[in-house]
Order: sequence, then structure tokens, then C-alpha cells
Amino acid sequence: MKMILVRRFRVLILMVFLVACALHIVLDLLPKLERRAVRPSGEPGCSCAQPAVEAAAPGWAKARGRPGEPPAASSAAGDAGWPNKHTLRILQDFSSDPSSNLTSHSLEKLPAAAEPAEGALQGQEPGSPRPRDPAHRPLLRDPGPRRSAPPPGPSGESSLLARLFEHPLYQVSVPPLSEDDVLFNVNSDIRFNPKAAAENPDWPREGAENEEFLPTGEVAVDSYPNWLKFHVGINRYELYSRHNPAIEALLHDLGAQKITSVAMKSGGTQLKLIMTFQNYGQALFKPMKQTREQETPPDFFYFSDYERHNAEIAAFHLDRILDFRRVPPVAGRMVNMTKEIRDVTRDKKLWRTFFISPANNICFYGECSYYCSTEHALCGKPDQIEGSLAAFLPDLSLAKRKTWRNPWRRSYHKRKKAEWEVDPDYCEEVKQTPPYDSSHRVLDIMDMTIFDFLMGNMDRHHYETFEKFGNETFIIHLDNGRGFGKYSHDELSILVPLQQCCRVRKSTYLRLQLLAKEEYRLSLMMAESLHKDRVAPILYRPHLEALDRRLRIVLQAIRDCVEKDGPHSVVEDDLDPEHRVPPGR
Repeated sequence: MKMILVRRFRVLILMVFLVACALHIVLDLLPKLERRAVRPSGEPGCSCAQPAVEAAAPGWAKARGRPGEPPAASSAAGDAGWPNKHTLRILQDFSSDPSSNLTSHSLEKLPAAAEPAEGALQGQEPGSPRPRDPAHRPLLRDPGPRRSAPPPGPSGESSLLARLFEHPLYQVSVPPLSEDDVLFNVNSDIRFNPKAAAENPDWPREGAENEEFLPTGEVAVDSYPNWLKFHVGINRYELYSRHNPAIEALLHDLGAQKITSVAMKSGGTQLKLIMTFQNYGQALFKPMKQTREQETPPDFFYFSDYERHNAEIAAFHLDRILDFRRVPPVAGRMVNMTKEIRDVTRDKKLWRTFFISPANNICFYGECSYYCSTEHALCGKPDQIEGSLAAFLPDLSLAKRKTWRNPWRRSYHKRKKAEWEVDPDYCEEVKQTPPYDSSHRVLDIMDMTIFDFLMGNMDRHHYETFEKFGNETFIIHLDNGRGFGKYSHDELSILVPLQQCCRVRKSTYLRLQLLAKEEYRLSLMMAESLHKDRVAPILYRPHLEALDRRLRIVLQAIRDCVEKDGPHSVVEDDLDPEHRVPPGR
């Protein structure tokens, strides 16, 4: 009797195993069966024109070759190097926690305080069309044409921003440049060679070779793509000149150029992608993780908050309005996750993390130190995702950069405080330490302090300079994603370097005073500048109002220093032609 029971139990176990195998086989074949039932044989599919499940599932088992390869070669390449299965079973790993799908949240139910402010601050009439909001645009179409700048007023006057940049404070020229003062000594007779720019000889490209790089004038430099014009314009005193037309053109390229390759950026706590364009330029893509009205919770530590893509965009515009010009160009863009990321990436680790959410949105999470998992997945609507694209600086093999520890770096500890937080005379120690003892690096730190305070950025642990220029140059304001997280709180500890050192450039002080005037109000300048971005509105009214409030706090801090130490000890005159010391000198 016991033997009969044992045999029946074994048969039962075998039947359960066979049923489970059959279910797995059915799940594997289901996407292919659905594709054959819906799409005619041989017809190329459009990932954004079908329901999300149908659009994404076939692609997981489809090997991809380089553009121009025959199907047989593509298939062979895929069989050799790519996984041939990626079924819907991965849906079981997706978290239904609302916080894990922040990019899919609708903005239609915003509180009144979070209404878009760009139009309102420029005198928008009630009932007039509101600025375009990414959450309100159709989900299945590509982004529209580039937004144009606000038109001139009824009497033909120029924009507020144009008037600001025509002010004498924004016309101060840099000293004549020698060969040692420019990052690259360019031979204007040499034309740009796209093959030399490509890191891979098999770089994907379409159309006639070099068609993007035909000369447009008599000088070979005219044939350079905008990203290269940006690179060759870098000098000892500025990342780009005030009136360089290539910067506006580069911003347009960041939002419109065809993406040919995508890879994950190594390092960092959060996912970032390196995107390469058809003209061989590259940019750092930070995807949208939080909607614009979401404030950083008050109990969050500065080092545990999400990076914000719109903060990167706003930081570039703020840096330009302050006339620092130390942030590389950044623009917003709506990206098709299927066509512009999944289908063009050669990064297997990134490709394997794509899946479909229970809401039929295409998602991926990549690999990084902390926030790369299905619980922190980035999801489209259904496959459109918003993000920021920051233009790359020249490659380190061509222009080495030196990384410096910020003297006022925070402790990045929940309980310990940094030395500057407990020592009121800390600045005196800093000024006795190279390079802060002989150059004007302290004044650069003060500029960066003001810049960070206006944004509310507490995450400035390091900064960089170009090695070629030594210590006598500007510092680069990189990695601004943790700015603009709180509009209801002004983090006064960010201003400690200014309060301890009581030093500021005269040009910086005068521009801050100018931006505090009603006709040049900082929030108005930012609203107009941000209005031109493709994913506008970038900031909402509370953040813009916070800029004006924080600007008044900065000016009061400088006045307190002047009352304590006198104007000559506090304000460094960098405008007097007789003894002017240019920015970074």
C-alpha cells in the first residue's frame, strides 16, 4: 500500500512539472503569436503606433544589427551576442508602489500654487493659452518643432532678456587671448573629419557620407558641427562667449539631432545615459524622475534625494543670466524609449532591463549604485520619457580636467558635521592653502556659492578646472541635478562660505543688484529664458518666486559684510581697466 502511494505521489509531481513547463512555453510564444495575428508578414512595425504590450514584446526576442546590414547578418549577429528571449514574466518584478513610477504621474491635478509661471510672470492674460506642458501633449507623437522665443511687444521693443544682455555689465570683454589662453589651437584651414571623431570605425550613420559636414562658407571652421564650435571656443576666462551663435544652435541640436547610440554612464548613484548624435556630438541624458511640483520631503538628507532633470536645464539658464557662463549647454527633450534608446543601444546590460509595466508603459532601470531596480524604474507614457541633455565637454584625452575637493564640502553623514560648520574662522585656514592663497579661486568659490544658494543645491562636493590653464582659470559648474528641490525653504548654510570670507567680485555684486530691480527681476529673466526650451515649463511659480527671495538674502549678506569689514575689503574691483583682474585670474 505504501509503495502505491509513493508511486502516485511521484506521478503527481511529474504532472505538475509538465504543466508548469507547458505554461512557460505558452508565455514565451504568446508575443510572437500576437504579432503574427495583428501585423502582416514582413511589414515593419512602429513601436509607438501599437498598444504598448504588442509594441514592446516582439522586440525583446529580435536581434538587432548595424544599420545597413542585411537581415541574415543582423540575425547572425544577434544570435551570437544578444539574448533571444525576454518574456512578460518580468512583469512580476515590477513594483506597484506609486513612487516607483513618478514619470508616469499626471500633472493635471496640480495644486494652485504649482501652476506654470513662465506665462504669468510675463503678463499673460487670463484665458490665454497656457504654456505647453509635457503631461498634456499627445503621448504617441514625436515632439513638435522647436519653440520660438517670445515675440517683441506691441511697440516693437525687444525682449527683457535681450535688454538685459545689452546692459553694459554684460558687455565687459575678456583680455586678448594668446595661444596659452585657448583650450585648442585650431588651424582654420583644416576641415572637420567625421571619421576621426568617431570612436568606432563601424559608427552607425545613414545617408551620404559627410553630408552633415559640408562647408557653409569660405572658412573651414564654418563646417564644424555646433558641439565642436562650442569646444574650440573654450578659453581661460569663459566656457563660451556671451554672443556665440553656436550655443543657441547647440541647444537646438540637443533637442532635435537624431540619436544613433546610447550607453550607460559608469559610476554615480543614479542612472545616466550617454547619447551620441548623428553629427557625432555627445550629451549626458538625465531622465525625469520627479514631476515639477514635487518638493523634496523635509526629512530627506541632501545626499539621498533624486536628481532632477529640470534642475539641470534651469541651472544652465541661471548661470548664463548671472553671466558666469560656467555650465555646459543643457536642453530638455522628449525621448522615445523604444526607437531612441532600446533599439539603438549596444549596451547589453541596459537592454536587458527593459520591461512593460502593469499600466502597459515601457520601462527600464539600468545599472547604478543605488536607484537602479524595478522599484525605481523609469517608465514612459507609454514610451515617451522626458529628460535633460547636457552637452559633453571635450574628451579628457584631448583636454584634461583637474578635480578639486570643495573646501566647504558637506560631511555626507547623518550625524557628523564638517569642519566649516563648527569653525567660524574656517575661511582664514582656506586662504592659507594653495590654490586659495594666491589666485582668485576664493572669488570663484563665492560665485559658485551664490549660484548654489539661488538653486538650493547642497550637493557641491567637488568642482573641476581645465588642467591646461593651471590655477588661473574659472571653475566649471557641473552636476546641478539636486537644485530646485525645495521652493518653500531657503538653506542658509549654503551661504556660509560668503559669510565667512566676506569676499565678492564687483561685477558679480553689480549684476545681482541689477537683477534685483523690478525691470530686470531675476524671475522674469529666468521665465523668459526657460520659455524657449522644448519641454517648457521648466520651473513653476514657487521656484521662480524663491529666486527673487533668495537674491535679496544674498544681497543682504553682502551688505552685512560691507558694514563689518568695509567695501574695499569685501568687493574686489574686477571692472577697472587699470587694474582689472578678469574672471578666474
